[in-house]
Amino acid sequence: MRVYANPHQRPNTATVIAIGSFDGVHLGHQALLRTMLEQSQHYGVPSVVVTFDPPTRVVFQGVKYLCTLPEKIDLLERYQIDEMIAIPFDLMYAKRPKEAFIDDLKVLRPKAIVVGEDFGFGKGRGGTSSDLEPITEHLVRIAMQNLGDEPIKSTRVRALLEEGNVEEAERFLGRSYDAQGVVVHGDKLGRTIGYPTANIAVPEGKALPKGVFAVLLYAKGQRLHGFANVGTRPTAGGHDLRLEVHAFDFDGDLYGSEVQVKFRRFIRSERKFSSLDDLKAQLHLDEQTAKRMLNQLEG
Repeated sequence: MRVYANPHQRPNTATVIAIGSFDGVHLGHQALLRTMLEQSQHYGVPSVVVTFDPPTRVVFQGVKYLCTLPEKIDLLERYQIDEMIAIPFDLMYAKRPKEAFIDDLKVLRPKAIVVGEDFGFGKGRGGTSSDLEPITEHLVRIAMQNLGDEPIKSTRVRALLEEGNVEEAERFLGRSYDAQGVVVHGDKLGRTIGYPTANIAVPEGKALPKGVFAVLLYAKGQRLHGFANVGTRPTAGGHDLRLEVHAFDFDGDLYGSEVQVKFRRFIRSERKFSSLDDLKAQLHLDEQTAKRMLNQLEG
């Protein structure tokens, strides 16, 4: 998949485009992608996702994002999309009139445009999908997708993660929620009590579920079972939020490695223990719980 920062960077050829935040690439976003790919095949032109980095709600509302730009690229590539235009979004860009955005889209020569039914753009969201009709042969509005009686939205996924409910978030995403980052040096407390952890630095602003979880760790070409703690480590007197993973049956060196953590199931909330011995005893229970959960999921 080729990635551009604005429509003017790509070759001057006809396209089919889908426009949206695609934050998390949840089941609702996937409905847009499927329709775009169908239209792309019908017209015989490249499929192009037009999105914003960071998502507009991150800029306007200060919410956490569900996927970084590299994570979004990784997710979209799974659908064999030809191109992505990730427009840098900030308050200055948000002040552009709707006509400026339409002019940018014209460069893409869109045979078909696929958007959500509530799509808005331009200053004050003054533009609607109807404004796009003159620049395309076919405008497709996708209705809000539901899971049961609940709408599938990124805001709902963020709320579930805040509760630590990664299992329900998985249903809305159609896959496990994950985080990517680089393994950095930490306090090295875990190794002193028999539970060495990989301290994973994720980009600032990434939404993380808080608590202890059964996880999968993808590192150096390996797929490892383990459990993770996302919290401030109150027993060790910590204050900053960290993602730390203990991988079962692994004693290699991961420092400096780019890794991926997939959150599979919630085990418990983080809490402060009266001693390191009490913490160690609880970690042993967490290990057994995580192993049982992951074995059940894959059994």
